[in-house]
Amino acid sequence: MMRRKSVLAAVIAAVLLAVATGGTALGSSETTSRVASAAAATAGCGKTPTLRSGAQSIQSGGQTRSFILRIPDNYNNTHPYRLIFGFHWLNGTANDVDTGGSSGFTWSYYGLRQLANNTAIFVAPQGLNNGWANSGGQDLTFVDDLVRLIEADLCVDTTQLFAGGFSYGGGMSYALACARATVFRAVAVYSGAQLSGCSGGTQPIAYIGLHGLRDNVLNISQGRSLRDTFVRNNGCTAQNPPEPAQGSLTHVVTTYSGCRSGYPVAWAAFDGGHTPGPVDGSTADDGARTWTKAVVWNFFNQFQSTNDTTPPTTPGTPAASNVTATSATLTWTASTDQGGSGLAGYNVYRVTGTTDPLLGQSTTNSITLTGLTADTEYQVYVRARDGAGNLSANSAFVTFATTSTGGDTTPPTAPSGLAASGTTATGTDLSWAASTDDVGVAGYDILRAPGATGGTFAQVGTSATTSYSDTGLTASTTYRYQVRARDAAGNLSPVSNTVQVTTSGTSTGACSATPTVQSQWGTGYVIQPLTITNTSTSTITNWTVTFTLPAGHTLTGSWNATVTTSGQTVTAKSVSHNGTLAPGAGTTSFGFQASRPNGNTALPTGYTCTSA
Repeated sequence: MMRRKSVLAAVIAAVLLAVATGGTALGSSETTSRVASAAAATAGCGKTPTLRSGAQSIQSGGQTRSFILRIPDNYNNTHPYRLIFGFHWLNGTANDVDTGGSSGFTWSYYGLRQLANNTAIFVAPQGLNNGWANSGGQDLTFVDDLVRLIEADLCVDTTQLFAGGFSYGGGMSYALACARATVFRAVAVYSGAQLSGCSGGTQPIAYIGLHGLRDNVLNISQGRSLRDTFVRNNGCTAQNPPEPAQGSLTHVVTTYSGCRSGYPVAWAAFDGGHTPGPVDGSTADDGARTWTKAVVWNFFNQFQSTNDTTPPTTPGTPAASNVTATSATLTWTASTDQGGSGLAGYNVYRVTGTTDPLLGQSTTNSITLTGLTADTEYQVYVRARDGAGNLSANSAFVTFATTSTGGDTTPPTAPSGLAASGTTATGTDLSWAASTDDVGVAGYDILRAPGATGGTFAQVGTSATTSYSDTGLTASTTYRYQVRARDAAGNLSPVSNTVQVTTSGTSTGACSATPTVQSQWGTGYVIQPLTITNTSTSTITNWTVTFTLPAGHTLTGSWNATVTTSGQTVTAKSVSHNGTLAPGAGTTSFGFQASRPNGNTALPTGYTCTSA
C-alpha cells in the first residue's frame, strides 16, 4: 500500500493534543446553507475550466501550498460534482494519497476514486512538514482557499463536500468536522485522534470513524472520543457499539440510532493495528482488498441532492449605468427560487442572432461587465439559476452602447497567409502572419463557417498569438476559417484570406490488449495495467477491448475506460485522455478488479482489441 507514519507519531501526537487551533471560516452567510439537501451549483458551472488534473499550487496564508487535483475524465461543466478531500498521514504526501502507493489506482484517495468512477472531483492537499499541525488555523485556511479556488473554476455541488484521512490526516478531517461542519457534508476519520485541534466542535455533521482494536500508535480510545463528540452534536442515542473480539480478524460497523435526520454517525471497529486498509481474516494492509473503501464510499454516497426541476422566477428588466468604452454596470429586480434548491445567481447573455454568448455571472442582482468593445451596441438579458442548475426564462432586453475611446480609431491591418495544418478527424491547427497597428495589436478572433460554400462565419475562439488549434470538430466534415485582428481600442481589422479544411474520416486500425495481474487473492484479483498498444501504421483515435470473465466471476470496479458487461463478456471503451495512440504507442492506464468464488484461480481470457 503506502508508506505510513511510525510509532514515534504517538510521542508527537501527545504534544499536538495540546494545540488549539482557529482560523477564519468561509463567510458565515455562505456556509449556513451548504448542508441543505438541495444541490447548489458554483460559479465554475458553465465555465471552461483553467484548472487541470495533476499537481497544483496556491498562495495561502502568505505561503505557497501545493495540492493534487483529479477532475473526472468525462467532466461536464454544467453538472455539479461532489468534491472529496483526501488527507495524508504523518510523513506521507499528497502523491501517496493520489497514486494509492503500491496498491495503485484501487487505493487512490483511500479507494474512493475508483468507486466514484468519474462522478466526483478529488483533491489531495500537501501538509506542511508532511503533517497537519494546523498552527494558528493555517491548514483550515488552506482548505478554505482550496474550496474557493475549485468552486470558482469547476462545477461543484456545494452540498456535497467530503473529507477523509488516515492518522494525522484523520486528525485534520476531525478538525474540519469541528470547524467547517456547515461546509462539509460528512467526514471519515481513519485511525485518528485530536491532532489538528477542534475549533468549535458543537455543530452536527455526518461522521464515520474507523479504528483498530490493537492500534499501538493512536489508541482506539482516542478514536472513540472523536466519535462521541458527534454522537452528542448529532443528537444520537448514546451507546457502547459492539466491537469484534481480539484475534477474530474481523470488523463490525455500527450505525447509531436516534441521530438527527441527515446527520448519521457510524463506527467501524476492526481487529487490527494502525492502518486504513485492514483485510478480514488477515493481518494484511491492502488497499485493493480492504473493506474500508466500500464502507466509507457507501456512507458518503447516501447523501444525495434533491431533484429540483422548478426554475426560478424571471428577473426584472436590467438597467445599464456607468457605461464606458470597455465596461457597463447592470442592475435588475431579483428573482425568487421556487423549487427548494435555493437561488444560486444569474447569467448575463448578449443577443447575437445565433447562439447568445455568456457575458458574465453574478451571485447578486447586479454585475459590472468588463472587456467590452468600444463604440459598440450591446443588447443583453439576464437569466436566474438555482442550486440545481435550473434556468429561469429570459428577462426583457436592455440595449446600451459603449463609448468611443476618443483616440485610436485606426484598425489593424488584415492578417495574411492564413494556413491550416495537422488536420485530424477532430481538429486542425491554424497559423497566419501577424497584423500591424498604429498602437498595437491586442489579439485575434478566429471565425469559422460550415461547408465549402454558404453558411455564416461565427467566432469560435481568440488568440493572443498568430496560431490557434480548433478542436471538437466532426469527422469527414468541411469547414472554412478566417481570422481578424483587434486592437486595444476595439477596432477590428478586415478578415484574412479564407482557408478550407476537411477533417479525416474514422479509419479502422489494429491494436492489441495485454493483461498484467497486479495482485490476486482467494476471492478476487486486480488486472492493472491492461496495456493497449497501437499495432497499425496510422494513428488510432479510440479503442475497444473485449474479454470473457470465467463463470462465477463478477467485475467489481474499473478505471480509465467506459465498461459494460453482458453475461460474462466485458466491453471496455477508451475515454478522452487515452484513446488516441500513435503507431507503436501504448497506454497502461486501464485496469479492473473482479471477485471470484473462494479457491477459484481462473482468470479472464479472450482479450481482443479493435480501434478506429
